[in-house]
Amino acid sequence: MRLSILAPILSVISLSGIVDAAATFKNPIKSYDGSDPHMVYDNGYFYLLTTTWTNVQIARATSINALKSASPKVVYSDSTSTRCCNVWAPEVHKISGKWWIYYTAGLSGSDLGGQRIHVLEGGSSPWNSYKYKGQLKATNAPDAWSIDGTVLTVNGALYFVYSSFSPNNLQSLYIAPMSNAYTLGSRSLLSEPTNSWERVSTPVNEGPAPLYKNGVTYLAFSASFCWSPSYSLGLLKYNGGTVTSASSWTKTGPHFTSANGHYGPGHNGFFNSPDGLTTYNVYHATANSNGACDGNRYTMVQPLYFHSDGVTPNWGVPRAFSDNIPEPL
Repeated sequence: MRLSILAPILSVISLSGIVDAAATFKNPIKSYDGSDPHMVYDNGYFYLLTTTWTNVQIARATSINALKSASPKVVYSDSTSTRCCNVWAPEVHKISGKWWIYYTAGLSGSDLGGQRIHVLEGGSSPWNSYKYKGQLKATNAPDAWSIDGTVLTVNGALYFVYSSFSPNNLQSLYIAPMSNAYTLGSRSLLSEPTNSWERVSTPVNEGPAPLYKNGVTYLAFSASFCWSPSYSLGLLKYNGGTVTSASSWTKTGPHFTSANGHYGPGHNGFFNSPDGLTTYNVYHATANSNGACDGNRYTMVQPLYFHSDGVTPNWGVPRAFSDNIPEPL
């Protein structure tokens, strides 16, 4: 009699354990070609894009753990000589009810001087088909070397932020207003790598990523040379005023550095849990203690917490592979 009473209870406990186990995941999410990751959540699916070097791919799954085995689909490839190759840093953004993919591409081989940012036009879902729309060109620098583009929203207005070379020949961050998803205005210099932590091996600011928290707007970015273990995240905080003016932003860093055998953590992005309550940080790192810029970088995901003021990021460190990370709810 007691066994018959306990059986359903034990069954519930067993099922509860299965549910609890399924509600966590372990890193990495993508073990190879996990560089420059970008993620969004939309209508029941998590979407992941990374640098594949040859084309633009996207994968989706209903959980972070399931992304590990999700088969990516190629949404775009190109044989045009000026944008065929060295395909980097794709990001997908929803603008006016339609999804757009921004990516970097250029010439074949080792000549990276042709790197420019391009945009693909999609549909109502990130999983829809895409078509080439054009190259992103600032009106005052229409053919400048440019990589790592992202879309920033401030007070309902759109801005495009990306990495390009400043008059001081420093790889820096630029910002330009957007009149639509594929048209830029005049660009302005937003951040140059002037601090020591931004200049290890080579001065670099790249990989900008917007972060919004309780009315505060930030731009995370990657600093120093990626072939260095000192590649890490910096942060720009918007303080009000003209969005395209560098004086409207405050820079701090480094905030997220090598730890637990993960070197050069950077080129990150942010996405929210389905319930909107938790921010997640997606980034790449390498096991190479010298740092790396190649396909051996892997994709990592972990929650981003905030200090007691509710707006200041509490970055923590790259989590160990052995850690159980809570699935977004």
